[in-house]
Formats: sequence, C-alpha cells, structure tokens
Amino acid sequence: MSFLQDLKILPRWFIILLDLILVFIASVFAYFLRFNFELSAENHYGLLPSVSVFVILVLVSMMITKSYAGIVRHTSIRDLSVMLYTLFFSFFLLQFFKYLNVVLELVDPTNFLPASVALIGIFFSLVLLVTYRLMVRQVFHHARTISLRKQYINVVIFGAGEAGLLTYKSLMNDPKTLQNPVAFLDDDSGKDGKLIDGKKILRGLESLEKLKAEKDIEEVIVTVRNLPSKRLVEITDECLRLKLKLKTIPPMNEWIHGSLTTGDIRDVKIEDLLGRDEIVLESQEIIDFLEGKVVLVTGAAGSIGSELCRQISQTKVKKLILFDIAESPLYDLEQDFKLTSNFVDKKFVVGDIRDKQNMESLFELERPQVVFHAAAYKHVPLMEEYPHQAIKTNVIGTKNIADLSVAYGIEKFILVSTDKAVNPTNVMGASKRLAEMYIQSLNQKISQEGLSEGTKFITTRFGNVLGSNGSVIPLFRKQLLKGGPLTITHPRINRFFMTIPEACQLVIEAGVMGNGGEIFIFDMGTPVKIVDLARRMIKLSGKEPEIDIKIVFTGLRPGEKLYEELLNEEEKVMPTHHPKIKIAEMMDINFEEIKIGVGHLSDLGRLGDDFEIVVKLKEMVPEFKSNVSKYSVLDKID
Repeated sequence: MSFLQDLKILPRWFIILLDLILVFIASVFAYFLRFNFELSAENHYGLLPSVSVFVILVLVSMMITKSYAGIVRHTSIRDLSVMLYTLFFSFFLLQFFKYLNVVLELVDPTNFLPASVALIGIFFSLVLLVTYRLMVRQVFHHARTISLRKQYINVVIFGAGEAGLLTYKSLMNDPKTLQNPVAFLDDDSGKDGKLIDGKKILRGLESLEKLKAEKDIEEVIVTVRNLPSKRLVEITDECLRLKLKLKTIPPMNEWIHGSLTTGDIRDVKIEDLLGRDEIVLESQEIIDFLEGKVVLVTGAAGSIGSELCRQISQTKVKKLILFDIAESPLYDLEQDFKLTSNFVDKKFVVGDIRDKQNMESLFELERPQVVFHAAAYKHVPLMEEYPHQAIKTNVIGTKNIADLSVAYGIEKFILVSTDKAVNPTNVMGASKRLAEMYIQSLNQKISQEGLSEGTKFITTRFGNVLGSNGSVIPLFRKQLLKGGPLTITHPRINRFFMTIPEACQLVIEAGVMGNGGEIFIFDMGTPVKIVDLARRMIKLSGKEPEIDIKIVFTGLRPGEKLYEELLNEEEKVMPTHHPKIKIAEMMDINFEEIKIGVGHLSDLGRLGDDFEIVVKLKEMVPEFKSNVSKYSVLDKID
C-alpha cells in the first residue's frame, strides 16, 4: 500500500464525475424501489430522462456549494453537511422547475422525477457519498499506519470529554502527525469500558502501566479542562515513573485560528504543575471600581506591572498610564498592546519614581485617581551589595508616589509588596518592609485627622510568581538548555509560588476591598522545595537527575533565607469575603517618627555609606536580622 502514500490529490473533475455516477445509481435504485421494480411504471414515467435531469440539477448544486472542493481522504463533518445541503438544494431546484414546466408547458412532465423518488434518491445518494468518502479516508489511514508503523508513537489521551474528542480528531485528521491514539483514560467511572471510534476508555491511572506493556505507548496527552493541579501532579509523577512523555493542550482561547490542531499540543511545563485551582474574584466589582477612572501603574514593564496593565485594560478605565524607567521593556510592552483589540486610552511614560519633581509633573498633567505601585528593586543579592539603591527606589521612590497621592487626592494607592518583607534577612526585604510601614503610618495619619475623603493606602503581600524576570524557573530552563548543571543554593530551601495572573488579580481585588491601612495576604498554598522543583524539571525534559543533568548546591547567597513567611508574630489576621484572602492588621506606627527616619535614610543614601544605611534600617525595622551577609556583624553589636 505504499503507492497510496505517493498518490496525489485527485482532480476535482474526477470527484465530480464519481459523485454524479453515485447519484445516478442511487436515483435509479430509488426509482425501482418506489415502484416495486415494475417495468411498466418505468416505461410510463421515463426513467432515463427524469434521472438525467435530476443528476444535472445535482451538478448545478455542486457548482454552487462546491461540495467537490474537499480532499476526500480528509473528509470531515463539515464536508458531510455540505453534501446534505447540496442534495436538498437539488430537490428544491427540481420542484421549482417542475412548477415552472407546469406553468409554461415546456416539456413532457414525465421528464421530471416524482418528489417521492427524489427524496428516496437523496437518502441513498447521501449513504453512497458518505460511505465511499469514509472508506477512502480509512484506506489511506490504514495504509499510512502500515507504512509508518515503525515511526508512529502510540499515545493515550487522558480525558474522554469534548476536549479529548477534539484532540483525537485532530490527530486522526493530520497526515503529518506521528502520534497514534490507541486508548482513552478518564476519572469518570461512568465512562469506564465505553468506546470512542473503537478506542476503549479506561478509568484513571491504574491502567497506564498495563497499556504501556500491551500497546507500547510512549506518550500521554492530558486534555481535561480545569484539571486540579494536584491531579496533574499525580499524572505527571506516574508518567515520569513509567518514563512516558507527557503533553497537554492549551486553554481554548489560545488555540490557533480558534480550533484545536496538533500544533497546539505542547509539553507539560513546570508552571502547569505549580499553578493552583482557578481563583474566582469579584470581577464585576473590579469593573465597577475602575470604570471611568484614570489609573497609574508604576513598574508597568515588569512581570507584575505588565500583567496588571493587561488586566486593567480589559475594564472600562478612562485612561491607563504605564510608567517605567526601563525604556526597552516599556517599548516592547507598547508593541504588545498595539496587537490587542481593546481601545482603552493608554499613555506610555518613561520616568523615575525617585525624581519627585518629574513625578509631580506627571500627577499634575494626568490627574490619576488610582495608583498601583509595582516599581521596585527586588533582587536580594544585588540589593545586599547596593543598599543605597534599595533605599532610593524601594523607600524614597515609594514615599514620593505616596506623598503625591495625598497631595493630588488619589482615591486609592495599592502597594505591591513581597513575603521577603516579613522578618527580613536582607536589605531588599527590609526596604520593602519600611515602604509598607511608611504608607501604613501615612494612612493612619489621614484617618486620625478625620479626612474621610483622603487617600486610602493598601498593601498586597505574596511570594514568588512563576516565570517572573529573574525567578528560578527561567534560570533552570536556561541551565537545562546548556546541559546543566542546575544550581541551587541549599538542599532545604523552599519557596511559595503563584501565577502572575493570580498575583495581579489579588492586587486589583485589594483595590476594591481595601478601606485603607490593610495588608492583604494571599493563601499561597504549600511551599515547594526548590530541589524537588529542579528534579521534576529535569525529568520533564526527558533527562535523569544526577545522571544526565547534575544538581549543584552553591550555598545561600547574601541575605537569603531557607524559607519565606507571609506574617510575623505581631500581625493579626482576619478573614475576608474571599476564603483565600486574609487581612493582616498592624499595630500603630507613628508617622512623624517614620518620616524623620526615612529622611535620615535619604541623606545617608546620597552619601552612599552602606553600613550606616543598614544600621539605620535595622533601627527602623527591628525584626531585620541579616543572614549570610557582611551586615550580620551589626546584629551582634549590643
């Protein structure tokens, strides 16, 4: 059957001719069937002329609907529906010309098929046309299976729902794919033992090892929509144990051209395993809160800032101001937004939050009403080396935006903070904690002065986000591409993880929920050991840890700690209307003391005396205890 693989697509005239021959045969059979195979009836009605007229009308219909245009070996449901439409259109043409002939008396009425014969003929024509197309498709598929048997990869589709069926059809209809689906797996016990196109549905993962032995499967494709991450981890671990490749399909809104193709099927990424069940927030309240407002996002070109802007741009804001000091990333973001279809008024601004005069000009010109403050230095080892830069950006920059927010009557100021601000062991975390303290004390001052219409300051605090600039996952991915090793600071180090969209949903939700002074804490789930993360990424790449790719422990970096926290001992937690969002209320903070201390830090920052800066920072943030740092000596001074 190898000649079938080389057979070119048949010319359209041949397909038309073959279809018309089958319609002719079906119509003749319908004629005799209708009249119980009596030749006298045939002589009375004129079989040959009437069938010929009907076939000509079918030809006309085919020219209109182009039912011959599809490739027979790739016949789909759409092709079959076009054929049905073509035949019924032919029937209506027949009735029209019969009526016209009655009125005009052009030819003998016996030259037209009776309606009953035409309907029976349509039924048999459809059966013949569909049957021969399906037979051709099956022959080609069978021939291809035989000729490429050694190249084929037998796969199992996990999920026997709509997405699983679409995946199966895309694999079967793509002549270029070498993936051959042999069975389905599904957690639904009601589907156990049933068939899809002759392929058996088996329950759960229990049959996977047996399928590998019997069917020689090499790959599993997960197609279940909104599959809980815990279940995906279980599937992944089983596939890794059995040395099977694991793939998945993207969400429907990411399908190429709006329909699933084999090109959409991709490898399972570590982000898929770390993501959690979808967090449903009060989207209507968010839309109502932002509608008609001018919104400023600082740090707009960063991982969090850019996603904030994408989500905010989906609401009915009056204007979105995207502000960042990084020119090239901001330009890239501008180009990305040009490709989107929303028409929100946007302004891209290059500037520095440390330049208060420049920022005041922006506030004076644009008059923002809501500020999302995501601009910050965040890399722990670098800020440990340059504390004066951490102070200038994370503390003084935040103070500038906060003070201007009060001066210009901003409704709400939402600070994007970090879990590293809790019991900080590094300069970066301590600087972010001091930024939290400043805006909280400022909020308390406004409240004490009875300014009910004053700016409300809100803090959001969360852990690492997946795929952010400089995070561990992109680093591991680069190291894998180079053949390793994967570098980890300590075998016991762990971190919380969340997706960037989740983090940004939380930040926007805080803007809706916050009444001022709160720190919003997100349920980050269970912390992940970085060494386990590294091993799983190595296995997902098809390699074996320590055999193909080494893991090297380099020691904790300056300021780094083994685990992160979301609360310190003095913070009280209260629930909100959302089960996964909590509020931490802090003790009273004296604004004047914080203001004087921040001013002193600013002066030290201009002088660039790092040790003096850290001494003052430790004084203002008493829980700041340096770890693996040159500043650890300061904690030993009585």
